[in-house]
Amino acid sequence: MSAAKLDARQEILERIRKAVGGARDRAAEYAAIPREYRREGGMAPEARVELFAARLYEYGASVYRCTSAQIADAVAQALTQRRRTAIVVSHGVPASWLPDGFEFVEDDALSYAALDQSNGVLTGCEAAVAFTGTIILRHGAGQPRRAVTLVPDYHLCVVRAEQVVETFPEAIRRVEEFRAAPLTTISGPSATSDIEMTRVKGVHGPRTLDVVLVR
Repeated sequence: MSAAKLDARQEILERIRKAVGGARDRAAEYAAIPREYRREGGMAPEARVELFAARLYEYGASVYRCTSAQIADAVAQALTQRRRTAIVVSHGVPASWLPDGFEFVEDDALSYAALDQSNGVLTGCEAAVAFTGTIILRHGAGQPRRAVTLVPDYHLCVVRAEQVVETFPEAIRRVEEFRAAPLTTISGPSATSDIEMTRVKGVHGPRTLDVVLVR
């Protein structure tokens, strides 16, 4: 980089520092922000899971309940219901989740075109929020790529009961250690409305969401 470009860069950075008031204790300022919203839930674990399931139903997602030993059976039930015989499997999905009789394609840097033409994707999650019915996915080493959860038209997600918290602040604290990794939040199948209030599904992600809820 030339000296002129370096000087210009330093000038721009100096202007930014002056605009924001110079060096400050950001940690202290952040800690001083009033937080009058509810930061902790008070529901019993079973009630929390039931609320999460109810929110998913409201959004139009299907929920398949099972125990840890029955995950593969629940996956098979969901895929059979959707008439899907093959599906992409994201990084981090254990082999014990995969039932016999279906084709599972591991995401080994599949192209966007291949993802778009696939029958869907199977993933786990990092956390879930009962109050909003939100699923949180983390993307990084050993985790699903963001494209894998956005490009396919169908998403089958396994959520364990212990991953479900009541409020969003609790979920954010749970994933705080992954603050450097991208996160995706999913509240039901992808849908949006235009200015004429015409609802369209699948614009920003899968049109169909199924959840295997493990108790």
